[in-house]
Amino acid sequence: MGLRELLIPQDKVFFDMFEKQAGIVKEAAWQLVALTEDFTNVKEKRHEIEKLEHKGDQITHDIYEQLNSTFITPLDPEEISRLASAMDEVLDYIDGATEKMFYYGISSTDSHMIELAKLIHMSTVEIESAVKGIRSIKDPRYVEERCIEVNRLENLADDVLAHAVTDLFRTTDAIAIIKYKDIYEHLESATDYCEDVANVLSDIAIRHS
Repeated sequence: MGLRELLIPQDKVFFDMFEKQAGIVKEAAWQLVALTEDFTNVKEKRHEIEKLEHKGDQITHDIYEQLNSTFITPLDPEEISRLASAMDEVLDYIDGATEKMFYYGISSTDSHMIELAKLIHMSTVEIESAVKGIRSIKDPRYVEERCIEVNRLENLADDVLAHAVTDLFRTTDAIAIIKYKDIYEHLESATDYCEDVANVLSDIAIRHS
């Protein structure tokens, strides 16, 4: 990158990459819902999510590369790093949950997994909208409303996890308890990282409004 590119704010480049990253996270979440609702051809469906995770990793890498080679950035460098990292974590936990479903060899999903997957997907829809909203923050309230909704969905996921674990401990299969509890917690952790993304986006909206 030449001196001219270093000194010209790279607004479009960063926002384009963030929007692409958010879109990949949303697509992975949608495929997670599809997997939990129809737990067939698990290996193939899990592979599709894994491919999205690899694409997301590449975008995260590209964001850091761009950040390291850009003198003037549209957002604070720490904000850029936090946002890229938090979205990458969401994708990692979506991928990790499907990996556990496959390698643990569970025979079926249940209503709790489906509900958690849907909450993750709904959160990623809000995140994508908020990410688009920070490109030109004309109305910070719009971004903030999306972030508040993500926080609400995370609270719902906490409740789903609590009910799921309660139901799980009514069974007597110790191995199943270990497997399902780990998957539930991994799915709920994805909503925690969605909340982290929302918190970063909220900070950006407030600071740059």
